[in-house]
Amino acid sequence: MKENILKDRSFQFSLAVIKVYKQVSVEHKEYVLTKQLLRSGTAIGALYREAEHAQSKIDFIHKLSIALKEANETLYWIELLHQSAYLTDDAFTTLQEICLELIKLLVAIIKTTKASIASNK
Repeated sequence: MKENILKDRSFQFSLAVIKVYKQVSVEHKEYVLTKQLLRSGTAIGALYREAEHAQSKIDFIHKLSIALKEANETLYWIELLHQSAYLTDDAFTTLQEICLELIKLLVAIIKTTKASIASNK
């Protein structure tokens, strides 16, 4: 079976986000910001899974574009939690690196798919 980097990385990222959510919730009793991180951070992989069964290339691009928005939002919550001292430097660096990687993958896939559509016209 062919390896799917975005599928695997987004799932692993979701697990990392869940771990951070649990940790910050217990240690700092912070629920509002971490809930936002949990929602947007786990949505990336869920939207990719949804895109796997898109009805068309346009639908595929649309779903991945929403995943890209969620990834960008997730990056915001990661930065905010770090700047407000809820995330350690290590947790911040790990989450930020993976999130930026997901953003790059999503952008590349969206661009490639758009180019594919344009070349078929």
